[in-house]
Amino acid sequence: MKLLTGNDLATGDVTWWTGSGWSRHVEDAVDVGELGEAIAHAEEGTRRVNAPYVIDATETPQGPRPAHIKDRVRALGPTVRPDLTLKPADPNAGSWVI
Repeated sequence: MKLLTGNDLATGDVTWWTGSGWSRHVEDAVDVGELGEAIAHAEEGTRRVNAPYVIDATETPQGPRPAHIKDRVRALGPTVRPDLTLKPADPNAGSWVI
């Protein structure tokens, strides 16, 4: 599975490609497959996202999860303070990160 991620040009927020736009939530991301680089190039041209890039991910019952720790931290936040995750009210938000 491949995901497309970048940063919102206006806010700097981490964003994930949903198939039709960008979301702050990795759960909304879709598999871009072999089209990731082409989508990244087109989206960078729209000036909505900065430095989009394709990453490896795995599908889980909670949605897609980045394979590399760097992108896992980008997806949900710190691994040592689950209360600082993107969704602190979710008791399982940080459980997959460590």
